[in-house]
Amino acid sequence: MKKNRTKRPARKDRFALRRPAPTTGFTPPWGPLSPRARLLEVVLAHGFEGVMVMLEADRAELCGPNRCWQPERKAYRYGHDEGRLVLGGRTVKVRRPRVRGIHGGEIELPSWRHFAEEDPLHERAIEQILAGVSTRKYGRSLEALPEKLEAGMTSSSSVSRRFIAATQQRVEAFLSRPLDGLDLPVILLDGTGFGGEHVLVTALGIDSSGHKHVLGVIEGTTESEEVCRSLLRNLIDRGLKVERARLFVIDGGKGLRKAIRETFGAWALVHRCHVHKLRNVAEHLPKHRRAWVRAAIRKAWAAATVKEARQKLTQLAAQLDHDHPGAAGSIREGLEETLTLILLGVSGALYRTLCSTNPIENLIGSLKVVARNVKRWRGGTMAVRWAVTGLVEAGKRFRRIRGHREMLQLVSALDAISGANEVDTKEKVA
Repeated sequence: MKKNRTKRPARKDRFALRRPAPTTGFTPPWGPLSPRARLLEVVLAHGFEGVMVMLEADRAELCGPNRCWQPERKAYRYGHDEGRLVLGGRTVKVRRPRVRGIHGGEIELPSWRHFAEEDPLHERAIEQILAGVSTRKYGRSLEALPEKLEAGMTSSSSVSRRFIAATQQRVEAFLSRPLDGLDLPVILLDGTGFGGEHVLVTALGIDSSGHKHVLGVIEGTTESEEVCRSLLRNLIDRGLKVERARLFVIDGGKGLRKAIRETFGAWALVHRCHVHKLRNVAEHLPKHRRAWVRAAIRKAWAAATVKEARQKLTQLAAQLDHDHPGAAGSIREGLEETLTLILLGVSGALYRTLCSTNPIENLIGSLKVVARNVKRWRGGTMAVRWAVTGLVEAGKRFRRIRGHREMLQLVSALDAISGANEVDTKEKVA
């Protein structure tokens, strides 16, 4: 015999009875929100309600209560107008309350002046582009807005204009920073191709505590002496002290070396990058002899004294004279400048850091990553803007160099050379 059973509601109905649909308690101006509305839409709805309340409060403070006679009021309500506020890297259209003075002229509400500020747009555009977002895809990278909100300032042309304006301000501030408060015993200089046919020469300073500082950048068509001298003169005009023994690490460019010698004279100690020197020597050798020659050169550079290192390099060059005269000549060229760190007594981790231009090579590499989406370069001004933008961004991630604890030893050695130079100068004057 069948048992009598109560018919249960369908699965959807059963859950509907137990879980009533949630309500937000607020109807935004663009329509009611669905129960499954995203959190961002709810926050925006309540946020814009709060903005309108603040604007109406400002208007009430200027005009007094609505529909009440105010004999001493200084302004009166003047309806609404279409306005735009900055939100999430774009502008959105809203109804703006208006106030007009009793003697004529519109009065701007304090809250509106604060919310309509466009500076956050510039910063958001820079952050998005540095993150790899192209100007054409800028609008797609932003958070979605409710359909009833009309967004603006997201086209590629408007984003590009904001980016140019913001980065131009950065260039002017970056290239005019004073340097008189920095003690920089080490400066690295290097040039690289950037932005098509342009060459950028960049200066990176290291202070006595091991912190890195981007000093400046200059654009030219080649890494010539005149371009490098202009960069060094700019650093001096901004406060870089000349009368101080200083170590310059370069890749071996003749223009760089000559500009340093003519600008700083006997106060400059030049060190040639070991990586570039090994690469130059290897270009004159067959592949089966490169490893042996590299090992011999590194062994010479590991010597305890300059005399011992010079002797080993000279002997190696003599061995290569007959079969590979180009490699022998490359070893002899700038030989003394490859031994500068040994002369100063630098060793350990600091030696491995300063023996090459790797610190500034990494910096230059970050510039090319920042500008990877640029397909068309329009002059040197554009190249400098992108370079400074990348340098400022890279500077935010700077850490102290390896071997920074040994910087005091290097500074002491340079100070000893400074004392000797001052004595020589006094003797010549006398």
